[in-house]
Amino acid sequence: MKTYKTHPMSLVFNILTKIAVVLTISVFVLIVGYVVIKGVPYLKPSLFAKTYTTENVSMLPAIVNTFEMLLVSLAIAAPLGIFCAIYLVEYAKKGNKFVRVIRLTTETLSGIPSIVYGLFGNMFFALNWKLSMLSGACTLAIMVLPLIIRSTEEALKSVDDSFREGSYGLGAGKLRTIFVIVLPPAISGILSGVILAMGRIFGETAALIYTAGTIAKYAGLTDSGRTLSIHMYSLSNEGLYMNEASATAVVLLAVVLLLNGLASLVARKLSKGGN
Repeated sequence: MKTYKTHPMSLVFNILTKIAVVLTISVFVLIVGYVVIKGVPYLKPSLFAKTYTTENVSMLPAIVNTFEMLLVSLAIAAPLGIFCAIYLVEYAKKGNKFVRVIRLTTETLSGIPSIVYGLFGNMFFALNWKLSMLSGACTLAIMVLPLIIRSTEEALKSVDDSFREGSYGLGAGKLRTIFVIVLPPAISGILSGVILAMGRIFGETAALIYTAGTIAKYAGLTDSGRTLSIHMYSLSNEGLYMNEASATAVVLLAVVLLLNGLASLVARKLSKGGN
């Protein structure tokens, strides 16, 4: 309290910080609680039937398509984003105009509405591959690429330069230093960006309507199909299956929380191993 008497603004900021924490937790609990209360009573075995029909409105095909979309999108975006960030931090010269252009581009891309990505994907990818999972995955990969680049870049910058200098002093080359010395301590921050990208992929609807389509079936890469978020949107949009849409929201929320928890656990394990 003596510190607060000497610096009264510290007390004000402390109170504001605690209020912000309480509000954030309250909003999270309110949203999760509302979704659970509205959706759990309507969860039933028919919603997980093998085949979708207008009677059971099964979400199982959408669940499978969602994981397919996630894997393909991350398989494209994660390597590109991580290697782009490695170039920006480890290889590019400071003050390079090309680097400034890349950073400006990524910041601009991160602020573009998803519907614009959907229209671009429809004109660029769907024009060649029609409405398909591959068109949707490529569109989502472009959407999450700025997020992965920025988070990986910040993770690499957080690694102390003394690690690099010590490695070079022992005779290690640039590439070995990056993969053996720099990446292990940064893996937690890199995976944090990937986790955020996973959340966006799971929740994306607008872009996929224009690129992947809304057909309720198991879809291959070149087939049109709906993800969980599109499934929920389609049910609520028809107005006939509002209860089933609420149940789908519960499953979508549970899958996102489960995957985020598993990814966070892996990130902590890898971070301890790197240290």
